[in-house]
Amino acid sequence: MSHNCLMKATEPIRLDWLWALVRALLGWTFVWAFLDKLFGLGKATPTSKAWIHGGSPTTAYLTNVKGPFQGFFHGLAGQAWADWLFMIGLAGIGVGLVLGIVMRVTAVCGALLLVFMWMASLPISSNPFLDDHLIDALVVLGIGFTTLGWQFGLGRWWSGTPLVQRYPWLA
Repeated sequence: MSHNCLMKATEPIRLDWLWALVRALLGWTFVWAFLDKLFGLGKATPTSKAWIHGGSPTTAYLTNVKGPFQGFFHGLAGQAWADWLFMIGLAGIGVGLVLGIVMRVTAVCGALLLVFMWMASLPISSNPFLDDHLIDALVVLGIGFTTLGWQFGLGRWWSGTPLVQRYPWLA
């Protein structure tokens, strides 16, 4: 009995669309964090603490950091430059992942931000050292150095722009 819908065991299964979906959804987590901190949408950030209402996107989280990097993160909390860098990072990483553009820069910056978030979460209560921040950092790096932005995003168009033609590292 032949089943046309079943693939032969030797045929590779193409899951590029699945990885593109992972890329876009991971990007949305960054975009959402940016929007919530900017406008105080009431999920993680109350409206009264929104950045547009004078709140600091880094203060609440970083002042509660415990563990080996407590002093470092407490020193960053509420600094205007840290707030701006964090918010630009969230927006840029999120938009880059969702649209599939600037993927190498997005991947490196996204992984770096996620590693910093992992450092701020130490010690981890449920595992000696591993949490979703490190896993997401590896996923972002893996996705960022593929052609998924070209196949399922605006990467092909982006790579042809005069800006990227002049500065190819922005591809």
